[in-house]
Amino acid sequence: MDTRKEVKLKINDTELKGVYANHIGIMHTADEFVIDFISMLPPEAIVTSRVITSPAALKRMYNAIGINIKKFEERFGEIPNEENNEDIPGNVN
Repeated sequence: MDTRKEVKLKINDTELKGVYANHIGIMHTADEFVIDFISMLPPEAIVTSRVITSPAALKRMYNAIGINIKKFEERFGEIPNEENNEDIPGNVN
């Protein structure tokens, strides 16, 4: 039997606009993960949003992102893996 309750999602106007990020920084302790979303536009890099979450919540996000990447690639084709490509603007190695 499913015991989950429906949660009503609310979002304020400021959050609704969203922020741009093309890079991330991730740190962790035993209790939490800190994810900085960064707008990397040389010569500057600006943290546009910081998310602090539990390991369990991050693992659920990781799984959800994986599912959505798979759906995206099925529809639009494979996303190139550019981790070590120095030609990418803003790529920091």
